[in-house]
Amino acid sequence: MEKLTTKEEEVMQVLWKLEQTFVKDMLPFFTDPPLHYNTVSTIVRNLEEKGYVGHQAYGNTHQYYPIIAKEDYQNRFVLKKVVSDYFDDSYKNLVSYFARRDKISVDELKDIIKMIEKGE
Repeated sequence: MEKLTTKEEEVMQVLWKLEQTFVKDMLPFFTDPPLHYNTVSTIVRNLEEKGYVGHQAYGNTHQYYPIIAKEDYQNRFVLKKVVSDYFDDSYKNLVSYFARRDKISVDELKDIIKMIEKGE
């Protein structure tokens, strides 16, 4: 499975949000800049070729849905790359970064520890 382009990730974000949808119903999510129907349709078909998206045919139209869960993609590409590139391959460094910047509280850290201990 390969990493997606920025535009492909944007389309996947919409698919993950809507769960299953037609291309025409995705268009309102692309406003800056607005994307043309054909552009979104091409991106969705590329995602399907890459194994990220499936479809259900209804006559001449297709309803698309994600095959890959958002969490799976995050774990495989997004988080792994951020931790590798910016935190010396250390999740401890990642968490301590947020703790030092007051982006995560002591109570939240305690909750995270409890979740880890429970195997969640």
